[in-house]
Amino acid sequence: MCTVILWRGEGRCCLAANRDERLDRAWDPPGPFWPGVTGGRDRSAGGTWMALNRHGIVAAVLNRPGTLGPAAGKRSRGELPVLALQAATAAEASARIAALPAGEWRPFHMVIADAQEAFFLRGLGTGVAEATPLPEGVSMVTAHPPNDRASPRTTRHLPRFQAASPPRLGDWGAWPTLLADSTGAAAEALNVPPLGGFGTVCASLVALERGGREWLFAPGPPDRTPFEPVALG
Repeated sequence: MCTVILWRGEGRCCLAANRDERLDRAWDPPGPFWPGVTGGRDRSAGGTWMALNRHGIVAAVLNRPGTLGPAAGKRSRGELPVLALQAATAAEASARIAALPAGEWRPFHMVIADAQEAFFLRGLGTGVAEATPLPEGVSMVTAHPPNDRASPRTTRHLPRFQAASPPRLGDWGAWPTLLADSTGAAAEALNVPPLGGFGTVCASLVALERGGREWLFAPGPPDRTPFEPVALG
């Protein structure tokens, strides 16, 4: 179960994310693997879990409960961020995904944002994905919808991010420390320790403002792997 925490307001958007995956699933750190799009690349299916385009739009895809891994006859969910980022605004990118036949993929959640707007998309494996604007302030998305207290992870960690000072480009404040927290029960852990061949494999901090953008990436669990800037074209 991956996690995306987003803060938006004052003409900027900051997104923190931990990617939870099987430890034996090979991947490449963010790079220019698609025209105009920088993202991490899954070597198994060729898609991405998170990417950023030259227009300053970020798109991340997450699984819904009980849908880990591929399924026969279904396209890879890693295609979805790349498809979204052919757009020039977050609103346009969200509309592109919401127009697709969601039944071609296993159920998914997506977060799509730029400096001005952010959207949550829920694909249930039938019909089309539902797109919902995310309000100003903090939104936390897991395999559950935004700020859903049915998620033990959200219940434990959302108040901590809400209490922290809002991050901004060049100043993430307490957010990296919060993202690195591996304590608590297994269902609560934000930075998931290795267990049964599964755990948090990398982490990201993405800041989008009118005058710039940055992506800091940790190619391992964020409690023991430093964040480094990603080269953005």
